[in-house]
Amino acid sequence: MTTPTVLAYGDSLTWGHDPADGGRHPKSSLWPTVLQAGLGDVEVVQDGLCGRSTCFDDHAGNACRNAVKTLPVALASQAPLDLVILMLGTNDLKAANAGSADGAEKGMQRLVRIVQTFAFDKPRCETPAVLVVAPPPQVPCGDRHTPGRIAESQRIAGKYKALAARFGADFFDAATVCAASPVDGTHLDLPATEALGRALVPVCRAILDR
Repeated sequence: MTTPTVLAYGDSLTWGHDPADGGRHPKSSLWPTVLQAGLGDVEVVQDGLCGRSTCFDDHAGNACRNAVKTLPVALASQAPLDLVILMLGTNDLKAANAGSADGAEKGMQRLVRIVQTFAFDKPRCETPAVLVVAPPPQVPCGDRHTPGRIAESQRIAGKYKALAARFGADFFDAATVCAASPVDGTHLDLPATEALGRALVPVCRAILDR
């Protein structure tokens, strides 16, 4: 029997950026690792890249941060997959990208459709389920985030929930179990990333058991 496989695809919140020192949380505490430990008999593949957006190019980065371009590679290389978790949108709020929740929604819609229509030919396998996770809204941190940007980040969850319903995907709002750190206004501290991983265990289990 093949071990179920989950792809956790996201940005620095998935990679594990530590807001306190800019480093990386221990891998044992990252939410994909905690999720795998909770699921037990499931492999969770972590693919988090700092700065990744849903569909925008960032030529200042040291790697391609446009998920529309890189998600198909991840799908092909990790197949067969039973579930793809998409947790992106925070970087879409940068002025150089969309700068709005509307832009994040359009990009996320594109990613959901990429998963749902991808040609899994090697090996031939069923299309995986999709779980859209809305990142927690950004919070005030000195002059790091404008009130407008924080307000836009607060709109993402509602838009993602409606999007998931339209396209037959599942949805989870990370803000129900964790919050961005006030240290930098964006990233998850260690307890928060662990809390997210634990909260996703019953959500993913229910999807995989369908």
